[in-house]
Amino acid sequence: MKITPPPMRLVIIESPYAGDVERNVRYARLCVRDSLLRGEAPIASHLLYTQGGILDDAVPNERAQGINAGLAWGKRADATVVYDDLGISAGMRLGIDAAHFAGRVVEWRKLPQYLIDEMDGFKAREAAQ
Repeated sequence: MKITPPPMRLVIIESPYAGDVERNVRYARLCVRDSLLRGEAPIASHLLYTQGGILDDAVPNERAQGINAGLAWGKRADATVVYDDLGISAGMRLGIDAAHFAGRVVEWRKLPQYLIDEMDGFKAREAAQ
């Protein structure tokens, strides 16, 4: 069986990570979901590199290494997509500035309400347990 993927835009997802990490990870996952549902091929390096056993965002050198690795993907990306429902963090600002410097398209988005509701529903279910 041969799999032939449809043409998909390669996008870098910018969303907050530091601060309320648990909330921000849930939010970033929904951002990736939204991007996939739009037919894009997203990368959210802040979700990938911060997983246990990879890099520790609380260690400055490891945080910088993760940010730099994420920025390196910019050479291949068609766009940087900024999800700004929760505001713009310092790490996001680095990614936005790098995109502008590279001449890459920067798109600003908010999650659709049904995905926000999923996030709120998750918090409500969590609180009930």
